Amino acid sequence: MKRIGVLTGGGDCPGLNAVIRAVVRTSVGRYRSTVVGFRDGWRGLLEDRRTKLDDLDKIDRILTRGGTILGTARVNPDKLRAGLDRIKQTLDDNGVDVLIPIGGEGTLTAASWLSESGVPVVGVPKTIDNDIDCTDVTFGFDTALAIATDAIDRLHTTAESHQRVMLVEVMGRHAGWIALHAGLASGAHLTLIPEVPFDVDEVCAMIKKRFQRGDAHFIVVVAEGAAPDPRSMTLAEGGVDEFGHKIFTGVSQQLGREIEKRIGKEVRVTVLGHVQRGGTPTPFDRVLATRYGVHAAEAAHNGGEGNMVALHGTKIELVPLSEATKQLKRVPSERYEEARAFFG
Repeated sequence: MKRIGVLTGGGDCPGLNAVIRAVVRTSVGRYRSTVVGFRDGWRGLLEDRRTKLDDLDKIDRILTRGGTILGTARVNPDKLRAGLDRIKQTLDDNGVDVLIPIGGEGTLTAASWLSESGVPVVGVPKTIDNDIDCTDVTFGFDTALAIATDAIDRLHTTAESHQRVMLVEVMGRHAGWIALHAGLASGAHLTLIPEVPFDVDEVCAMIKKRFQRGDAHFIVVVAEGAAPDPRSMTLAEGGVDEFGHKIFTGVSQQLGREIEKRIGKEVRVTVLGHVQRGGTPTPFDRVLATRYGVHAAEAAHNGGEGNMVALHGTKIELVPLSEATKQLKRVPSERYEEARAFFG
C-alpha cells in the first residue's frame, strides 16, 4: 500500500480526467493504496491545496468529461524552481510516496527537476500539440485534430459558395502536428507549420494559380506558431509572457491582409483557439489516457519512478523523464514533404 499524489499542470486537455480515473481505480483496486489530488497543478503543491480522490462512484463518472476535476494553472519556471523545497515538504506533510504529474513540456520538466532532487515521480505526457518527445502520441491530440478537421470540412462549403480564400488558424506553438494532420484529413490546399518558414509570394502564386484554373476557393491551415521568411513579410513582435513563452500576434490575420493587398482576393480568417481543447475526448483519447493512467499507477507501485509512460507502437512503456524533456517532438521534413503533394 502506498499514498499516491496526482496533479494536472499546464493547459487543460481532453483525457485528463480519464487518466485521473485510471490512476485512482488501479491504485485503489489493485494495491489498496490511497490517492490524493493537488489542485491547480504545481500551485496546489506550493500552497498545499489538496483533495481526497477516494469516491470511486464519483471517479467513474469523469471518464467522458473534458477539462480536469483537479483544475490546472501555469507557474513561472523560476518560481517553481525556487519552490522545490516547499513542494517536497508538502509531499512529506501529506505522506505522498509517489507523485504522478500529468502535463506537457513545462510540467514534465518540473517533474524531472523533482526526480533529480530525489522525489519519486512518474510522469504522464499530455498535450494536444503532440510535441512531447519519446512517445508516439499524446492524449488530447486526436480530439483536437477531430475538432479542427470538422471545422475545416464545414469551411470548405462556405468558402466555395463565396469564392473566397479562407485561413484557418489551429493550435501549435512550436510544432505543426495539428495543422499537418488536419490539413491532410480535410483536403486543405496549403498547410503552414512552425518548422518551415513560408514565403508570402509563393502562397499568393499558389492561390492565383488555383483560381485561374477555375477552382472556386482556397483553404489554408495555419499553425499559430507558423512564421514567414523575414524577407517576404514582417510579422509583428509580441515579446514574451510572465512564463517565458513567446506571445504570438496572430499570423493568420497578418497573412490574410498581405494576401488581399498583393492579389486582391477576399480573405476570411477563422481562429479555432481554445475550442480545440474543450469538450469530451474522442474514444481514442479516452482509451490512450486510461492506459497511461493504469501504467503510471503500476510504475508508481513497482519501482518505475523517474520515468514517463509513453506509447511505442501499441505498447505502453517507460522512458526516463530526463530523456523525454530534452527536446520537443517537431514535424520532420519528410512528413511535411508528404503533405506538399496536395498543396495548390
